[in-house]
Amino acid sequence: MIKVLVQVEDFDAGAEVAQLRSTASGAIVQFVGVMRDNNQGDTVASMHLEHYPGMTESSIERIVVEASERWSLLGCTVIHRVGTVLPGEQIVLVAVSAAHRHAAFQACEFVMDYLKTQAPFWKKEQLHNGESRWVDARESDDRAAARW
Repeated sequence: MIKVLVQVEDFDAGAEVAQLRSTASGAIVQFVGVMRDNNQGDTVASMHLEHYPGMTESSIERIVVEASERWSLLGCTVIHRVGTVLPGEQIVLVAVSAAHRHAAFQACEFVMDYLKTQAPFWKKEQLHNGESRWVDARESDDRAAARW
């Protein structure tokens, strides 16, 4: 089962993970990304995320299919929020079900590395001092994605 959603609304990670359970699954690994209130030494008030509807979902589905083929996944759910997100709020969920933990951990990391570096999202931080700035992938994110 592959589920990819891009939405404004928050999500219930526990309910999403529960949908991935099966008697064939030996492991479910989840990653929940949460917005921090600081970045690059500045206090961040909010972040606005934009995407191209249809193109973004299709791009994420392709990477999930690739992960499913590499690690024989039983299921994968990706939910990514768009719109304005505040510090402490959830931004993204990647949940992976597989027969074995090693496959689930690697696939979850693979999908998250893709989301951080290549998925068509644009992020703009609003700082507490009134300034705003676009957020790019970090070099450490690029290095993590390059290992795959």
